[in-house]
Amino acid sequence: MKFNSKVKDGILTIQVDGDLIGQEAGLDLIEHINDHISSGITNSAMDISNLRYMNSSGIGVLITSLTKFRNAGGELVLIKPSESVKKLLIITKLNSIFTIVDTEEEAIMELKNK
Repeated sequence: MKFNSKVKDGILTIQVDGDLIGQEAGLDLIEHINDHISSGITNSAMDISNLRYMNSSGIGVLITSLTKFRNAGGELVLIKPSESVKKLLIITKLNSIFTIVDTEEEAIMELKNK
């Protein structure tokens, strides 16, 4: 798994690519999120459209990320999950916990309206 990020208008946007499997895969991402929360960034849009596969550890990384942002008084919005990831979110009923949108613009609007 690889990720890139940028901060614009106080919102951290993260692009995740590859497979999110195993604890190690998500540790760098969680550390990256912690660094931004420590610097005052409390809202994030995570583009998972290029995330091919995710297992239970990957789900844990998403839940941990969401929890960290919410505990900081912010929110995490997921952008355009792939079909396989979308099915996994539905099966685990996490689609009712996460805000899921189709575009980065929608995510930014959602976060600005919180």
